[in-house]
Amino acid sequence: MAPVAVPATPAKGWAYWLPSLLALLSASLLWAGWPVHPGPLALLLLVAWVPYLLLEQYLTQRGASGWKVWRYGYLTLMLWNLFTTYWVSFSTLGGGIAAVVCNALMMSAALAAFYHTKKRFGPTLGYLSLPIYWIAFEQLHLHWFLTWPWLTLGNGFASANYLVQWYEYTGFLGGSVWLWAVNLLVFFAIRSRKSIIENEAPASPWGKPFFTFNPRFAIAALAAIILPVGLSLLIGSRYQEKGPSAEVLVVQPNVDPFLEKFEGTPNFIPHAEQLERLLTLTAQHLTPQTRLVLWPETSLDETYFENTIETYPNIVRLRQWLAAHPGVELVTGLTTVGQYGPDKGKASPTARFRDDLGYYDLFNAALHLGGTNTPAGFYHKSRLVPGVEGVPPWLSVFVIDLGGSAGGLGSQPERTVFQVAAVPALRVAPVICYESVYGDFVGDYVANGATLIGIITNDGWWSDSPGHSQHLQYATLRAIETRRDVARSANTGISAFINQKGEITQQTGWWVKTASRAPVHLNTEQTFYVRHGELIGPACQALAVLLLLGTATAAVVGRKRVVTSLN
Repeated sequence: MAPVAVPATPAKGWAYWLPSLLALLSASLLWAGWPVHPGPLALLLLVAWVPYLLLEQYLTQRGASGWKVWRYGYLTLMLWNLFTTYWVSFSTLGGGIAAVVCNALMMSAALAAFYHTKKRFGPTLGYLSLPIYWIAFEQLHLHWFLTWPWLTLGNGFASANYLVQWYEYTGFLGGSVWLWAVNLLVFFAIRSRKSIIENEAPASPWGKPFFTFNPRFAIAALAAIILPVGLSLLIGSRYQEKGPSAEVLVVQPNVDPFLEKFEGTPNFIPHAEQLERLLTLTAQHLTPQTRLVLWPETSLDETYFENTIETYPNIVRLRQWLAAHPGVELVTGLTTVGQYGPDKGKASPTARFRDDLGYYDLFNAALHLGGTNTPAGFYHKSRLVPGVEGVPPWLSVFVIDLGGSAGGLGSQPERTVFQVAAVPALRVAPVICYESVYGDFVGDYVANGATLIGIITNDGWWSDSPGHSQHLQYATLRAIETRRDVARSANTGISAFINQKGEITQQTGWWVKTASRAPVHLNTEQTFYVRHGELIGPACQALAVLLLLGTATAAVVGRKRVVTSLN
């Protein structure tokens, strides 16, 4: 008996891989346009979502399930997160993996909401809902306990901030609106309006109407690029630095956080020696005109009880040094303990309890030391790194320890501003590390009277990766939003001075022991964004709630109709 011929399994053609290729293309464009790459590449962000939009329509036109559409959207987001923030794994591998996987998962909720709204109400409202859902998520990501706004789309223009000088009116979420508007217009320009509205399924992915040029949308997309860029260039060309000047010194001690900085590390440098390194660097670069010195986050790494701060040997040493340099004041990072006593009613929600201490909080703090008779001032870091510092008590078992203070740290509700006595106009915002990623948060310091943004940070966890460079670039957006100079003191990262236009006027090298000084301008005027706060994010959240309610209602009504017709 002759053998039965088994038909060969048809090879998977290029169309099978098209969704994956489009997902990869979108993620690659988002990565290529992100800060630390050459500034002009930021323009790639204006078309980076177009491949995803083509992917989503390609699948829905062919009747793909919502689950399949979501999978490819999640693939896009996970690749973008991986390409752009892989460096988080340098501090802790588990934390890096969680940041990529979980952040992409949370982002995908916006894409899922867009898919269902488009399915229920059609493309017109569907595509309009996409930027609303996305920016509503970005606003949420600025304020909840898992906050991680590193990839907020408006941050993407940090390396080319001359394109977004209008952030002084909109804040960085205005950049997210611009980015989505242009991406959607470009997408519509290569799709026929008929195909979009009627959801026609083309015979070939590369034939009409899959790619059909629409000149009206092309002109609209071009205008949406040229007009904001032209406005930004006009604002930037006319803006002049404002306010009197004062000399500020930033110190970069370059103490390796993995090997030298913290007790228990292999080559731990004693606290007193670390202090002397800081004082030596400061003295080498100090001039008679210097009025403020910035040291990095956790420069003083011992734990200091705030109510007895003046009794510690390192603080006594600092007071002596400042007395020998009248007119100079210091802002430095350290770890402190604030006590509430035995009464739980007076304690904060993050407070811990010990029999000998009562209720207390551990703070990643900034310390201000002024003249001899001026009491020490404190600010407690309040935008805490999720999984490292900002951990609810019920998640404390999962804390990622990066050395120093970690897990369930305390915070404070208001933004403290430090006044420098010798220069009445010099009122510094002590922005600690991660806090500099938050536009509205930094704006609150300025609303409270800050004339200078002083960023103190420890960027040594991420090695020589894009992490510390992205962190520096984001600070330029805070300068534009508030029109404040920025003085940035980084341990092992990049210390810098940034002017009110977001231009980095002076910066140190990475991983060098040094200090840098410059005159800064002390602007007292408040921008529209500072005066009115974040408007775009809350508006999108309100609209997103309405859209979600409408989509859910339409889904329930539609299901009831199906059941009725079957009966």
